[in-house]
Amino acid sequence: MSLLLTGIGVSRGIVIGQAHVADGEPLEILEYNLPQSEIPNEVDRYEQARQAAKRQLRAVRDQIPEHAPAEIGAFIDTHLLMLDDEALSEAVESIIREQQCNAEWALQSQRDELVAVFDEMEDPYLRTRRDDVDHVVNRVQRLLIRGDELWNEQQREASAYPVVVAEDISPADVVLMQSRGVRALITESGGPLSHTSIIARSLGIPAVVGLHRARQLLRDGEPLIVDGLKGAVFANPAEREIEYYRRKRRELFKHVRELKSLRGQAAETLDGARIQLMANIELPEDLKLFRKTGGDGIGLYRTEFLYMNRPDFPSEDEQYERYQELLATADGLPVTIRTLDLGADKRALGRDHGPEDAHNPALGLRGIRFSLSEPNVFLKQLRALLRASADAPLRIMLPLVATTQEVLQAQQMIEVAKQSLDARGQDYDPAVPIGAMIEVPSAALTAHQIARQVDFLSIGTNDLIQYTLAIDRVDDHVNYLYDPVHPSVLKLISNILQAGRRAGIPVSMCGEMAGDPQYTRLLLGLGLREFSMHPSTLLEVKRVITRTNLRELRGKTRAFLRNADPARTPDLLRRLNTRH
Repeated sequence: MSLLLTGIGVSRGIVIGQAHVADGEPLEILEYNLPQSEIPNEVDRYEQARQAAKRQLRAVRDQIPEHAPAEIGAFIDTHLLMLDDEALSEAVESIIREQQCNAEWALQSQRDELVAVFDEMEDPYLRTRRDDVDHVVNRVQRLLIRGDELWNEQQREASAYPVVVAEDISPADVVLMQSRGVRALITESGGPLSHTSIIARSLGIPAVVGLHRARQLLRDGEPLIVDGLKGAVFANPAEREIEYYRRKRRELFKHVRELKSLRGQAAETLDGARIQLMANIELPEDLKLFRKTGGDGIGLYRTEFLYMNRPDFPSEDEQYERYQELLATADGLPVTIRTLDLGADKRALGRDHGPEDAHNPALGLRGIRFSLSEPNVFLKQLRALLRASADAPLRIMLPLVATTQEVLQAQQMIEVAKQSLDARGQDYDPAVPIGAMIEVPSAALTAHQIARQVDFLSIGTNDLIQYTLAIDRVDDHVNYLYDPVHPSVLKLISNILQAGRRAGIPVSMCGEMAGDPQYTRLLLGLGLREFSMHPSTLLEVKRVITRTNLRELRGKTRAFLRNADPARTPDLLRRLNTRH
């Protein structure tokens, strides 16, 4: 009898094969004190383990396939840099010396402190970076407790069967496993934004994460079907299920070939409406993928990455140079750059700004609130953005706007920045478009007033849904309630789109909802004409657009706005996507 298990599908593809259940025995981190005379040896033992971890990572980096995406090596380099960071070198050694404790415990103490900082971050991507801390710390702790041989043995075992089932897998181990024949991954923890998931997608390895108790429910050598799109795992499948998924796999290959043929084609509906498809850029490596998919521009460039992993804020010139590089890569296509969206979690970066008692960063000093509270930081970024606007088309977007007053205050700051550049005699585009990112219900409900003050609006659905439904989408205890098509969310989106039309300004959407092809027709029917998404989903959305007739959509989407029952929405969506 087959067993169906479900998790989060993070890398599409179908694999039929046997399971290798990896060693799931958790490390037991004991604390014990050492006499002063043994402290130098303990520090040396920790240093030896840290160096061994670096050797392991370098060995993995050497095995990256020649034509693999560049971000894979970058992620491994990130872990190498973390091992050299004083937070995992000098700080741990200090704990050993000051507390006269063993290295494993000192490292665990430092890990807990670092992870607590990431846990406070509101931004889902930044919060997921705690996984990187865990992967690096776990690697060193295993070396301290079990030595190098265990790692070698685990890698040999991993190639015994093509589907690896584990509590968690580091990005480096994903690379190594692929080189040894692993074809699919199942983990009990993790999320779609983790580096492990990103690398699995880059390498084309189907993966399901967040499948709780997978190691208890699946047996070593058991036949499995892994559906990385739906997040489904069939254990001991029947022959008819195997045949069904073989057929699905053939259809998937055909679908991928079809998507590739769309690269040079315009995103145009059957009745001739041209739709703008833009890319969200989260990492420099995303730019390469953007160029391959042929997007119309960059709809969201996140600047907070310029401020991470450093003790100080970037200078105006440094920011200007990064924006210039971005615009050069875009090669004349429009680029929307979002101003800094750090929150109360900025204390994590070792800076002195912000309140120390922010208990709920999601509702604290973040987005445009933070920038307005730090005028020197904000002005420095605005001057850099304005200077870059002299070179190529650029739009400036203000994040987490909640009121019209915030927009007016930000515009006053922009005027101050312009006057500063005038005094220096530096060029900029005096008409650079200024937009507001609508991602909280208060802004969505007053979008008509905000629209009169800006040149464009952009709907940030990730936060808009989170704040509207009071759901933390990265909390796997409640994220099943995260519903992009909840009637309340759709009414807010419709209100924002109407506000843009009445004000005569463009409205884009840059949240994950924009990149999910199951919502493309619904959003087109509501009036969205500019989508911005991760480059990896752009061709999927384009495919739906080229098969859609806008005139046939308008009547059908009214039913969504009349509906007040969330339980009915999936059926309405199914009809919209299947009958069109």
